[in-house]
Amino acid sequence: MNARLLFVHALSPLHAGTGQGVGVIDLPTAREKATGIPYLPGSSLKGVLRDACTDKEARSIVFGPDKASAHEYAGSVQISDQRLLLLPVRSLVGTFAWVTSPHILRRFLRDAQYAGVTDVPSDVPTPTSASCCHVADSECLIVSDGQVILEDLDLTSQADARARAWGEWIGGQVFAGEAEWQRALVGRFCIVHDDVMSFLLETATEVMARIRLHEEAKTVEEGGLWYEEALPAETVLAGLVVATPVKAGPEKVFATIGELIASPLQLGGKATVGRGLCRLRLAGGDGRADA
Repeated sequence: MNARLLFVHALSPLHAGTGQGVGVIDLPTAREKATGIPYLPGSSLKGVLRDACTDKEARSIVFGPDKASAHEYAGSVQISDQRLLLLPVRSLVGTFAWVTSPHILRRFLRDAQYAGVTDVPSDVPTPTSASCCHVADSECLIVSDGQVILEDLDLTSQADARARAWGEWIGGQVFAGEAEWQRALVGRFCIVHDDVMSFLLETATEVMARIRLHEEAKTVEEGGLWYEEALPAETVLAGLVVATPVKAGPEKVFATIGELIASPLQLGGKATVGRGLCRLRLAGGDGRADA
């Protein structure tokens, strides 16, 4: 498979919405039906990349022709949904932790294998109970006596070389060439039980109240209060970019994508209020991140 891993690092809260909610949150973030794990739709990301491509020829052969000629041939790139990999969660010590779970890591490992990445850690630590977690650093998140407190959860930590290997590898991909940020990710990396992760996915996202004012009176319009959900800044998502040689070969596809993600892009909705500024990185089949 001609595929690369793509990492999305949110520099500001990321709102990849579903359009309308059925609960107390009017505009929730998109989530998988079965798992409740947040994701950024691949169609949304592909549209942003297409709009960012100013070379008309490259845009046509990589992303497909414009709407009027869309029936003629398909594009040469497929972009999967970008699924949550690391969720930043408030920590009593160390400011915040980058949290993940065994299920999330195993699914990411499967994607990495599809992309031909050979140096990704293969052993996924699994906490023995919901009250335990595995950390990469034995001190950064520890309160005392091995305790880690995430939000209101009191967990017993275990320093694990496998967790460190995962933290170092992900840090090397997301923060290629940035040694200080790589060390920060290792120090804050934490693997919790899948059940705990499910709880954090419901409680650790950002929910913001928004209002709409009367233009002249500057008072809230009737029905002008709503709630939006977003993934917090520092969230990391990952997915696949697949080259399907229709009009462009894999080299052209990945070179074009690499140029388009050289600078941060705005993803998701609510751009005018600062949401969705993200850095993107490609990781090749040799396991190295492309700058």
